[in-house]
Amino acid sequence: MNMQESEGIAWGVADGIGRIVLKRPERANAIGRSSARVLVRAIDEVIAQQPRAILLTGEGRVFCAGGDIGEFVAAGEALPALVDDILNRLHPALLRLSAQPAPLVVAVNGAVGGAGVGLALCGDFVLAAESMKLRTGYAAIGLSPDAGASYFLARRVGLVRAQQLLMLSDAIDSQRCLAWGAVDALHPDAELAGAAEALAARLAHGASASFAGIKALCAGAPGRSFEDHLAMEHQLLRERAGGADAREGVAAFIEKRAARFTGR
Repeated sequence: MNMQESEGIAWGVADGIGRIVLKRPERANAIGRSSARVLVRAIDEVIAQQPRAILLTGEGRVFCAGGDIGEFVAAGEALPALVDDILNRLHPALLRLSAQPAPLVVAVNGAVGGAGVGLALCGDFVLAAESMKLRTGYAAIGLSPDAGASYFLARRVGLVRAQQLLMLSDAIDSQRCLAWGAVDALHPDAELAGAAEALAARLAHGASASFAGIKALCAGAPGRSFEDHLAMEHQLLRERAGGADAREGVAAFIEKRAARFTGR
């Protein structure tokens, strides 16, 4: 497939799958001012093409080390302004990525820290290499979380454990990440890319309108009353019941064959 590439970020859409790749392995895929701007562009251009699944991956031994510490040091007293410049663009883009209707798969190819934790754990499905390890790192350098790291970590491992991990900045290996629910599956390093591609392809061939409804229901469930949630379930199910995918799914079930969903 043809991928655009700039500032260590590559992106494109093919066969219903949007792909975003962190390609700055010589800098541990760290996110700086320029790469953050391109990452925002990549997210928006992939979303605009309405893929049926999105796959976020990294290259090298590190998925993403977080912010570019070299830029932080160079900024000196202007560090708050640098933080604003990066996050004023990046945070809204990460919100759009997380909220878009297609299933999001993240393949965590190695170590992850800082803002990389938010990128790694924002997926609906998070697959990791056996060599993966997680270290929040913020408190160790006197900073606090960004890029949704505290939100997604707390959602996956629980509030108290997330707070402890963020305060202590200890390195957590892949087995503990799996046991605690930070990631959903582990694969040998050489098999991770294939497993992530296979999952993205499976989701891209699924009932995408159904997936969108499921994401909407689950994302807002904690802040919604049961009554409101039931009303939303009713509304979404009625909409899906009138769609082509529902007719195809029911027919395939009766005929004992694989459904051929079109996303409608």
